[in-house]
Amino acid sequence: MSFRVAGLDPKLFGDLHGLSDPDLAARGIQRIRVERKPDAPCRISLDDAEIGEAVLLLNYDHQPADTPYRQQGPIFVSQTVARFDAADVIPPALAVRPLSLRGFDANHMMIEADIVDGVNAAELVERFFANPEVSYIHAHYARRGCYAARFDRA
Repeated sequence: MSFRVAGLDPKLFGDLHGLSDPDLAARGIQRIRVERKPDAPCRISLDDAEIGEAVLLLNYDHQPADTPYRQQGPIFVSQTVARFDAADVIPPALAVRPLSLRGFDANHMMIEADIVDGVNAAELVERFFANPEVSYIHAHYARRGCYAARFDRA
């Protein structure tokens, strides 16, 4: 079963990088200087930001459907337009971390869930998509629970 994973659209965040720190703070956003790698997985490139790079830490509504599974949480975004988009490839930031994968049906209800080492995530994604009721899959970083990426059928 083939799958596709894409980073978030950089246009959603492009205007934020030019704001001052006080203006960001007024929106509940922080500019963070990366001190360790891997420590700040960008949700656009789906790779880790480099040491010394400035990233934005903000709240993102990644499961906006009006269901009990509606969810938002913190994400990092780099100042990049290099959006990850590939079929049958686990992105670098996901491959090096344990993941919680959550399969949702067309009504945005969670019907599958499991934990996997990122390097082995493709097998679990394929197992979830073998269930015809699974419409899409959300990946979360298992340690902190933050949203990582969405998988769709290719």
